[in-house]
Amino acid sequence: MPSASASRKTQEKPREVMDAAEDYAKERYGVSSMIQSQEKSDRVLVRVSNLTEKKADEVVWVRARVHTSRAKGKQCFLVLRQQQFNVQALVAVGDHASKQMVKFAANINKESIVDVEGVVRKVNQKIGSCTQQDVELHVQKIYVISVAEPRLPLQLDDAIRPEVEGEEDGRATVNQDTRLDNRVIDLRTSTSQAVFRLQSGVCHLFRETLINKGFVEIQTPKIISAASEGGANVFTVSYFKNNAYLAQSPQLYKQMCICADFEKVFCIGPVFRAEDSNTHRHLTEFVGLDIEMAFNYHYHEVMEEIADTLVQIFKGLQERFQTEIQTVNKQFPCEPFKFLEPTLRLEYCEALAMLREAGIEMGDEEDLSTPNEKLLGRLVKEKYDTDFYILDKYPLAVRPFYTMPDPRNPKQSNSYDMFMRGEEILSGAQRIHDPQLLTERALHHGIDLEKIKAYIDSFRFGAPPHAGGGIGLERVTMLFLGLHNIRQTSMFPRDPKRLTP
Repeated sequence: MPSASASRKTQEKPREVMDAAEDYAKERYGVSSMIQSQEKSDRVLVRVSNLTEKKADEVVWVRARVHTSRAKGKQCFLVLRQQQFNVQALVAVGDHASKQMVKFAANINKESIVDVEGVVRKVNQKIGSCTQQDVELHVQKIYVISVAEPRLPLQLDDAIRPEVEGEEDGRATVNQDTRLDNRVIDLRTSTSQAVFRLQSGVCHLFRETLINKGFVEIQTPKIISAASEGGANVFTVSYFKNNAYLAQSPQLYKQMCICADFEKVFCIGPVFRAEDSNTHRHLTEFVGLDIEMAFNYHYHEVMEEIADTLVQIFKGLQERFQTEIQTVNKQFPCEPFKFLEPTLRLEYCEALAMLREAGIEMGDEEDLSTPNEKLLGRLVKEKYDTDFYILDKYPLAVRPFYTMPDPRNPKQSNSYDMFMRGEEILSGAQRIHDPQLLTERALHHGIDLEKIKAYIDSFRFGAPPHAGGGIGLERVTMLFLGLHNIRQTSMFPRDPKRLTP
């Protein structure tokens, strides 16, 4: 007579065989062979953002990442994510899914990419944890297209958790260095997706607005023979048998284009600053949105055109990017950005008066420090209810050599900065277009004339009066959204301590 254990083994073996035979869904799931463009398919993949009640009861194919998975008895709930949108998917034992298929789905590593065929079903109760709240996907087939490693350097749910000051709820958040060291994963979060889609919108609106105003887009060299602003904050690079420099600004080339009768020009491109500034708003490489324009009688013609361009950008962002703004606000709550039309313009002396009234001691020819800039922003917001304003007539002593002096007051200049939420985002001025005055000002600043000879010479053949300015793209994005660190709005930031990834 066989022992009880032997009898049990005999019973178990047929059950294993039986279970394998019961996997009636084995063709409906699995790991796909690598896509190497073996064939073309007419299968249509539906965007997660388009999974709405309008598609109820339709059978659709979706390609997305597995954001989370949770097995519960004979069913598995997946959250499938595609960019900033996600949807709940259900794999449940039934006609289309076997127990083995449910187990397979539950064991797919987070962040793996899957192709899913499913029926879109309306839900009785909104799914608050997903962007697609009115429907879920009832899975009929699921194939892994690309497997993610089981251990992730950061969890996406932790990376989008709001950091509430003064409140410790025990749940993990992700520090900035971990985010930046693993930027590819951090950029997958709904917040990062929203930030950089909105930033793309800033560039698009800048270009669209200026082209509609009759500007010409230009491309300027980034490798130059001399420090473009006469300062020491440039990166030196080896250039064959000589040294060259990375451009701090497209300044000189924009002006040359004005001298070449293009009248209104703009460019979008990288700008390099060799400043050892480890602050919340400084980068060693950032994207400059630059404008230069000839004017007829007064540099305010240009200043007002630039201010209007920024206003058109703010309006466009509010009209076209509400989804992105709200997504970022979930993690980083912020008051909506406010601006006036026409834009508020204050003279530097008025700003000094406001600061002195608030108890700040400053000299007439002293530049604004970062704390004083921020304080002024708060004072302006209280008095005028705007987050955006222009400060005009800066002291000549704190501006570059090519800035036109004010003809009425030798201590002032025809220059301006523009501010968002109390931080500077644009510096601009009327440029000196007379070679004699330009030479005098360069010498006053101790600049080697030989190094800027080509620049000064470009004004010797008749140059129209002109002005312009340079805007920092990352700062505009950061301040519009009310974020607190420019590294959140630089896709792969470069600062004195970071050169990778």
